Amino acid sequence: MTVFVAVQTDDFCQASEYDELRRNAGCGAIVTFCGLVRDLQSTTLSGMTLEHYPGMTEKALKDIAYKAKSRWELGAVHIIHRVGYLKPNAQIVFVGVASAHRAAAFSACEFIMDYLKNQAPFWKKNTPLKPNTG
Repeated sequence: MTVFVAVQTDDFCQASEYDELRRNAGCGAIVTFCGLVRDLQSTTLSGMTLEHYPGMTEKALKDIAYKAKSRWELGAVHIIHRVGYLKPNAQIVFVGVASAHRAAAFSACEFIMDYLKNQAPFWKKNTPLKPNTG
């Protein structure tokens, strides 16, 4: 199984990630998830800032990819998570899973996303809008 993990400030291209996942021989299913910074139509927030511990975070993401591999037969896992300041509607996370069968790909993708949402070592801080002083 190939595992690709990146924690980065730069945006990512979903099409490029999908093309990389397609290169896995024997894979008949690819499931991807792309998460966005929610735009809550709020007048109080301008975005969010995500922080992490370099090295520790990447290791945790690789560990969860290999844990998914131990549960399902997977050909490849790609995990990209952005950090830094992100505005509403910005891409924040990509998870892609390639497998011989769709059930394994769907289950593994959901498993990884649940981990990222609930346990991954990222710290989120909402950024309030600056008050209009004019």
